Order: sequence, then structure tokens, then C-alpha cells
Amino acid sequence: HFEDAVAYRLGPKPEKPEPGSDGKKSKSKGMSGMFGMMNAARMGVGIQGIAAGEVAYQNAVAYAKDRQAGRSLTGAKNPDGPADPIIVHPDVRRMLLQSSSFVEGARALALWISLLFTESRAAPDEKDRQDASDLTQLMTPIIKAYFTDMGFEAANNSLQCFGGHGYIREHGMEQFVRDARINQVYEGANGVQALDLVGRKLSANGGRAPLVFFEKVDAFISSAEADADMVSFTIPLKAGLEDLKNATWWLAENGPKNFDHAGAASSDYLRLFGVVALGYVWAQMAQIIHQTLAEGAENERFLKAKLIRAKFWMERSLPETSSLKTKACAGADTIMAMDAEAF
Repeated sequence: HFEDAVAYRLGPKPEKPEPGSDGKKSKSKGMSGMFGMMNAARMGVGIQGIAAGEVAYQNAVAYAKDRQAGRSLTGAKNPDGPADPIIVHPDVRRMLLQSSSFVEGARALALWISLLFTESRAAPDEKDRQDASDLTQLMTPIIKAYFTDMGFEAANNSLQCFGGHGYIREHGMEQFVRDARINQVYEGANGVQALDLVGRKLSANGGRAPLVFFEKVDAFISSAEADADMVSFTIPLKAGLEDLKNATWWLAENGPKNFDHAGAASSDYLRLFGVVALGYVWAQMAQIIHQTLAEGAENERFLKAKLIRAKFWMERSLPETSSLKTKACAGADTIMAMDAEAF
């Protein structure tokens, strides 16, 4: 309860009216200060999504290597024991790789956007500052919503690796899932982030920001697609980017005609953007890994494992862009067709 509470205005106090003016004070900058704080908080909550997925994944890996149940589909891997560790089972590995490929890709994307926040203020070239500013504004709702949605999925998949043991308190997995869930709600619920993306961020400055992103991804694909080692990365990334572009053009054409179309598309579109953005950073990491391995890296095992995670994202996550584009472009007619009483 806030009865009798004292409120303090955020930011500088309004200036006194100047002589000869109409007597009005200049507006406080409290609202802009609040939104500056919220944008920073949304980045922070997105990184909480990464952290929730990471801690749950680490616990699931330890359990999967220790817990014995069943035999490998291709023959016993622990013939002297009563069963094989469950990490031999493809579906357990699928859940673990889904979590870790998100966590590591998201961490790279968050670091890149954090760097762009600095470049938006300090880059020597004005065009570089503008591009960096456009990208940070565009990516903030994506990082907040997509990272927290995926962090929850990662925690949920990690709990699933434990079976029934994950649902009780003994291992602490249910706590990770409950903790991950709030990230999707606070600092702007994820549905609101999606509306912000399609309603404000895409159209700001004449739609400049998504074009900057498309140009960067297109330039990377053009520079890498002739490399035989990169074919398994550039082809799916190119297809995913095409789906993202088509959904963007559909929104640009149909959203202004009927705002419900934009609202109905928003969540699927945000996820589509997130999938492609992680594909972009994973493809860049894969290129660096190939170059590093060719030079004779000492940490070969680490790099090869990271390369497998990159391939997993390309094979198992980027194909989602086709269905997400189809859903985003389906429009709002069916969603809005029923009377409220029919729900």
C-alpha cells in the first residue's frame, strides 16, 4: 500500500519560467530517465535468461553423466555396469544441446550488443555511431523477450533430463524453472516487448534499424559463402534471413492497414528475429573456429565442441524460421474473429 507515501520526481527539477515566457515550466526529464533505466534493465533481465539456462544446463549435464538407465540404442556403452549413463540417449543429448547452443549463442549476441552501446556513444565515425544506436534500440526488446523465453525453455529441458527427480526439491531443478519464469514477466512482459518491436522499433527513423541488421548479415554471408567449411552455416542462415525479410516486408505493408495484424504477428516475429540473430553470431563464431583450428589451436577439444553447438543451431533451430514466418504473416482475422463471450 502507498497511502501517505512521499513521491520524488525522477531526474532534474523543471526549470523556473524565464522572464517574458508564458509562465510554463520546462518539462522534467524524469520520464526519459525512467525509460533509460528500463532499457538497461531489459538488457539485464535478458542476461538473467542466459544465466538461468546456463545453471540449469550445468546441473543437467552432471546428472546425465552420472544417472544410469537403459542401454544405448547402438549397443552398451557401459557393459560392466547395470545400465548406461543417460547421456548416451539421443533425446537427452538433444535437450542438452538445445540449451547449450542457446546459452552460448545468446552470450555472444549480448556481448556484441553491449559493445554497440559503447560504439553508439564513442565510435569516431558518425555513421558507425548511428548504426550502433539503431541496432541497440532494435535488439533490446529481442534480447529481453527471446532470451528469457529461451532461458525458461532451457531450464525446463534441463529439468526434463532428470525425469521425476527434477520435479521434486532434492536436486533444485524446479527452483531454476520457477526462477526463470519471472524473467518473462517483469521489466515489461514479453508480449509488450514484441509490440514494442513491431510497433516502434521497426518503423523508427523510416525503418532504418532492420535494414542495418539485414545489410550486416548479407555482407557476412557474401564474404563467407565461397568457403567450403562455411556452407553448412551460410546456407541455413541465408534461408532464415530471407524468411525474416519477408515477414518484415509483410508487416510493413499490412501492419499500418490494420494494427491488429501487427499485434497478432508480434510474438512470432520477435522469435523469428531472435533465431536469425543467434544464427548470425553462431556463423561468425564458426568461421573463427575453422580459422583457429587450421592454425593449430591448443584448445582443439573445446573449439570442436563449440563448432558442434553451432551446427546444432543451424540444423535444429534455424529451420524454425519458415514456420514462424508463416504464422507471423497469417494476419489477425482468425485471432480476432470470436466474440469475447465465446472464449
